[in-house]
Amino acid sequence: MYNPDVQSNNQLKDITERLNNSFDIGIIAYLFNKSRYLILAFFVLSFIGAFLYLRYSQAIYESKAILQINDGNKADNILKLDNIEAPDNVLAEAIEQIRSKVFLRRVVEKLDIGVNYYSEGTFRNNELYHLSPYYVKINSKLPMNSAQKIYVELNENLTGGILKTGSRIEKFSFNSWIKSKDFDINIFLNPKLSNGQIRQFMKENKAFYFTVSDGDAVTAQLQAKLEVKLINESAKTMLLKVSDVNSEKSTDIVNAIIEEYLTFDVERKSESSRNILAFINGQLDNVFTSLKTTESELQAFKKEKNFNDKDVLLNSELIRYTSVEDQLLKVEMEEKIIAEIQTNISRNKGIDIYQLISLISGTEYENSIKDVTQTIQKLLLEKENLLYVVTPSSEQIKQINYQIEIQRKLLLESLDAVRLKYKSRYKNLLEKSSDYKSKFAQKPEDEVEFSRLNRLYAISEKYYTMLLEKKTEFSISKASYVSKNVILERAQGLGAQVSPSKKNALLISTLISVLLSVGLIFIRYLFHDKIYTLNDITKYSSGSVALLGIIPKYENKIPVSQLIVDKNPKAMISEAFRTIRTNLGFINNSEGPKIISITSTISGEGKTFVAINIAGILAFTGKKVVIIDLDMRKPKIHRGFGVTNNIGMSTILTNVTTVDECFNDSPMENLKFITAGPSPPNPSELILDAKLDEVINYLKTKFDYVVIDNAPIGLVTDGIATIQKADYPIYVFRAAYSKKMFTQILDKLKNESNIKNLAVVLNDVDISKKIYSYNYGYGYGYGYGYGSGYYTEDDGHNKKSKRKT
Repeated sequence: MYNPDVQSNNQLKDITERLNNSFDIGIIAYLFNKSRYLILAFFVLSFIGAFLYLRYSQAIYESKAILQINDGNKADNILKLDNIEAPDNVLAEAIEQIRSKVFLRRVVEKLDIGVNYYSEGTFRNNELYHLSPYYVKINSKLPMNSAQKIYVELNENLTGGILKTGSRIEKFSFNSWIKSKDFDINIFLNPKLSNGQIRQFMKENKAFYFTVSDGDAVTAQLQAKLEVKLINESAKTMLLKVSDVNSEKSTDIVNAIIEEYLTFDVERKSESSRNILAFINGQLDNVFTSLKTTESELQAFKKEKNFNDKDVLLNSELIRYTSVEDQLLKVEMEEKIIAEIQTNISRNKGIDIYQLISLISGTEYENSIKDVTQTIQKLLLEKENLLYVVTPSSEQIKQINYQIEIQRKLLLESLDAVRLKYKSRYKNLLEKSSDYKSKFAQKPEDEVEFSRLNRLYAISEKYYTMLLEKKTEFSISKASYVSKNVILERAQGLGAQVSPSKKNALLISTLISVLLSVGLIFIRYLFHDKIYTLNDITKYSSGSVALLGIIPKYENKIPVSQLIVDKNPKAMISEAFRTIRTNLGFINNSEGPKIISITSTISGEGKTFVAINIAGILAFTGKKVVIIDLDMRKPKIHRGFGVTNNIGMSTILTNVTTVDECFNDSPMENLKFITAGPSPPNPSELILDAKLDEVINYLKTKFDYVVIDNAPIGLVTDGIATIQKADYPIYVFRAAYSKKMFTQILDKLKNESNIKNLAVVLNDVDISKKIYSYNYGYGYGYGYGYGSGYYTEDDGHNKKSKRKT
């Protein structure tokens, strides 16, 4: 009997061999033809899926703009001012600034896109943007959930409507504030749409709602939608792309980004000038007050003492003394400035670079610390730019802070050296002043007081004039800050749709269909375990088996009797049975009556069909033939000939009826048949009983051929006894139905049951498929060999040959 465990092991071996060998194109073509409807279903379902994807998925639109980055300020170059906003890589800095949340937050606030308006559809929702029939002003008291939908129903008169927030429903009138614990809201109609357009819009859409997001959430969403890409490094051009579900909104956003960046660039570059001017203005107020006070005191002294400037100027000693006093005051003032700078740097651990530049402008020691201040300026600028991208606790910021600390210490040491020089100079000037005082100590005190007041006034006036000059220079620099960046291309019209792509959807659906189809055929190729050709039988059977022939697939409707050789004797299938009849002579050509015992592995392989037509083709030669049905469990002979099954082999073997009483006539003159009879409870015992031998011997006396239709021996062993007795034991396989592992039963019959002359018939061969003609040579031409000769019939041309060895 058929062993499934052996089949499983052999099947695994077969798969491994098939993977190691090249594909059999014939089998693949057959499997493709067999799977054609499923493959067609793959393509249909894939294209339906592509259609639904294109129809109902959310469209994404993309808008583009091109910006050229330039840098520099001509006024700074003309005035020879230090440009502390001149980074080495302007383009990289610009890209990071545009991507930063600090900058994008400005864009969000400018566009006011924290509120999004939608129309609700059956399968997808559409963002309305400027086409919303209403707008809202909202003051949130608590953080808003961006996923919360707030529905708005407008009444027919367009005077108000209903606001739905979760389970809460409130009526509202346009342009009136609604106050709640969560937010205050004012709803008003879109001024760009007429009432007729709004009513039409209300009819076309199912429902309207809006969502509210805070600035940080909208900024994060915008950062994800934005793509900034370098186009040409030499030309300093960059491409900005924004994707959004609304085509108009994507255009507005990308244009707002490039316009806002021009404003942002001007503000950033003029920031140093603004800070310096603020400091100068503060100093001007103080110096002007001091100058006014000194001037008043000087005028009052002149008036009181009736003092003439000419009297003092004539005294050369007093002039020299005044000069020394002037220098003393100047050195003292600058030394105090240095001391103040050192104190601020030491205490605060920080450096206000703009204030430092203002303090040292025009001083004698400006050049002494210029290199250090420029280095600090560059580091502070680099730190400022990095803070757009990284957090203050990042390693990059820590590294820059470390470098700034080193420069701070160098600056303090430089200022110490300058201050030491000033102290030495102050000491020398103080000695000179004492000498001059001793020379005119006996001169009137009024002249000395006048000289002091005049000196203080001159110093204040000079300092005030210097501040005015610096204010003018930095004012010019600030006024000249016009963005050098150029918008080469703005986003025009509506954004272009980039998703879903029809081309990609069709391409992917086709690719999926092809992959599924190839995968299906590949899996079926690996796991197909059916017999297709006689070569499969010989390949998987280890014993020597006679290949009796193949029976082509009968394309027309098979009659009820299943006897077809008498209907069209010249048909290809009739020729196939003639070939089998001829090849039987190579198995046993002795004289006398013969027993032909036919079986198969399982039901449905066509053993009854083969038995009836072999009997019929033998009857054509004038031989007397009888068919007996020994498949008592599932009898079919009576159905084939359209008779009752009331009596037959079961009644004969139980001595209920005689053999002669059970003969039935067929449509052919020399062909009779005996049905199986009623199904007995013990068919195996009846078949093994000696009575069956008596019946067969009796039939051999009356007929030339006794054809026995046995039960499938893959399921039961009833037929083995008659196969052992047969002159012509025939085993039937059905192409594309019988499994390859069924061939192991052939080995078992030959080796264990000791059955000689076992022959094989391959039934239901579809010779129109390439699988039967590729490599193996089985179209309608087929070859059979056994013992001392073979018979061939090629392509239906009735070419016959016999050869003896």
